[in-house]
Amino acid sequence: MRRKLLLGNWKMNKTSKEALTFAKQTDELVKIAKENNVDLGVAPTYLSLQIVKENVSCDMIVASQNCHFEDYGAFTGEISIPMLKDIDISWCIIGHSERRSYDNETDEKCNKKIKALFANKMVPVYCVGETLTQFENGQTKEVVERQIRIGLKDLTKDEVKNLVVAYEPVWSIGTGKNASKEIAEDVCKFIRDILCDMFGEVSEDIRILYGGSVKPDNIKQYLSCPDVDGALVGGASLNIDSYKQLLINII
Repeated sequence: MRRKLLLGNWKMNKTSKEALTFAKQTDELVKIAKENNVDLGVAPTYLSLQIVKENVSCDMIVASQNCHFEDYGAFTGEISIPMLKDIDISWCIIGHSERRSYDNETDEKCNKKIKALFANKMVPVYCVGETLTQFENGQTKEVVERQIRIGLKDLTKDEVKNLVVAYEPVWSIGTGKNASKEIAEDVCKFIRDILCDMFGEVSEDIRILYGGSVKPDNIKQYLSCPDVDGALVGGASLNIDSYKQLLINII
């Protein structure tokens, strides 16, 4: 049975001091999550990764919001996988819609990053999803299938069993618009079918998250869907009380 996963993406929020304050309040939540078979984590900014990692339980996931596929080089402003490993970070979000929209994050580039993460025994959280125009034009599955097939090209079954996929309809991220649970389940089931076609039975072990205006009052309905194994949450993960309520509402 796939373990539930609640992962907070802090995006460009929280100073190091604010991140430390949050980290020091997570012990109770990690205990609750562990007792209820839920994996719990956050993805702080680069500047806060180490301080959060050093001040939370070893059972709490601390993920990077991005990485470069090269180990080193003339890539101003980028962070390499060895740099992340140096501070004991082993999870990384790849292909978030905001990276795709603002920083020319292509499926091909995501594929290079995912391969590099697996080569370093790290866990990628691969984000896929369609824009509002694509959704309205009925292109959701076409877009998502392309993102999955290119982003996960040439990976092995042994590698992808540790993969996490997050379906985040771009039109629902930070807009207050929510995909219905029926849409979420339909697309997440479609993703699992593609994964099955690509990798066989191991697709049943891959966790698929839903993200997009997820809040304490709607997270339970999303996680009631058989192919939704957790949530990638933005704004609602920034406040410790809201984050706790997200957890309480899925156990």
